[in-house]
Amino acid sequence: MDRRGDKGWVEVICGPMFSGKSEELIRRITRYHLARVPTQTFKPALDDRYAAEEVVSHSSLSVAAQPVESSADLLQRVRERTVVVGIDEGQFFDDGLVEVVQRLAAGGRNVIVAGLDLDYLGRPFEPIPTLMTHAEYVTKSLAVCHRCGGPGMYTQRVVESDELVVLGAQGAYEARCRECYDPTESQQSRLEIG
Repeated sequence: MDRRGDKGWVEVICGPMFSGKSEELIRRITRYHLARVPTQTFKPALDDRYAAEEVVSHSSLSVAAQPVESSADLLQRVRERTVVVGIDEGQFFDDGLVEVVQRLAAGGRNVIVAGLDLDYLGRPFEPIPTLMTHAEYVTKSLAVCHRCGGPGMYTQRVVESDELVVLGAQGAYEARCRECYDPTESQQSRLEIG
């Protein structure tokens, strides 16, 4: 029996760091797995913070995942029988992820992508914003502001670096609300020290 039929869809789970995006992806993939629906989960190979072959949340929940180098690599590894495809840290993939996700959904697969929608400077963090425009479902998760406890919608970098991607978790980033967020904070501390 083909549970998939011809109706696929795309879901994006987005928000800042510490908002539970990976945890929600793990929860949804686990639910399908328990129902014996064929699933596969993927993550970018560069993200090996907690485990090389698992998606691991900050609260230590996990699910097996295949590390891939690119969106094309991901597409090649999707098995014919797979019905649900989970993708973590979507912001670390190339822009080709949008086309890959659309192809998977057009082929009848349900695709769930988790990732940051804004970078540490508050700018759209592609390809997540574009994926959101092509998704049937979008879940915007908020964190708790590390400063005041308000609704944290921004990722505040608290270490010095001009690189767009600095892998890290606690100690390198904080969730911040609109009022407490300051994209120039790490640059100001660099100027004060230098």
